Amino acid sequence: MRRFARELHIAAETRVLDVGGTPETWDMLPVRPRVTLLNTPRTKAELAAAGCWVAGDGRALPFRDAAFDVVFSNSVIEHVGDAESQRRFAREIARVGRAYWVETPNRWFPVEQHLLTPLVHWLPKRWQRFIVPRFTVWSALVRPSPDRRAFYLAHYLEDVRLLSAAGLAALFPDARLIRERLCGWTKSLVAVRPHNKRNVS
Repeated sequence: MRRFARELHIAAETRVLDVGGTPETWDMLPVRPRVTLLNTPRTKAELAAAGCWVAGDGRALPFRDAAFDVVFSNSVIEHVGDAESQRRFAREIARVGRAYWVETPNRWFPVEQHLLTPLVHWLPKRWQRFIVPRFTVWSALVRPSPDRRAFYLAHYLEDVRLLSAAGLAALFPDARLIRERLCGWTKSLVAVRPHNKRNVS
C-alpha cells in the first residue's frame, strides 16, 4: 500500500474507486483518500464501515469515463471468470480511472495463493477437481464451515483464472508491470498506469 500511494501520489483529496475491496485495506495508509468501494451485494456486512460503497459488477462499472483519479483493485481480476470476463473487467478499469493499480497473484508462483497449496494450480483441471475437495492447506489452516468450504472450493475450481505476466500485460497494454517478489520468485503482479499515461484513443 505504501508503494501504491507513492507511485500514484495518493493524497487526502484523491478520488479512488476500489473494485472488490474492503475498508480495512485503507487503514494501512497514513493519509486516507476519498475512497468509493464497489463490491458484490453479498459483502454488505463487510462494507458496513465504509464511508461510501456501491453494489456492482467490475465488468460493467456504473460510472462515467475518467470518473476517478485512481482505480485500485487487489486480487480480484482472477475471480471474475473466463478470459472474456477478464477483458471486460480490464476495459472498465481503464475507462473509469485516470490512473489505475491492478494487482493479481502470479500464475507461476509455486504456491497457489487462494488455497495456500503448492503446485496444485499447475495440474490439469481434472486432477484439481479430484485433489482440491479432498485436501488444501487453506482448509486445514482455516477450518471453514462446511458451507463456506464448499462455496469457496467450487468458486476456485469454476471461476478463478490465474494470470501470468504476459497475460496481465495483454489485458493492460498501456500499463507498466511491477513484479512483487518473495524469495526470488515473482509472487504477485501489478499493472499500474500513472495519470500521465492515460490512453485517450
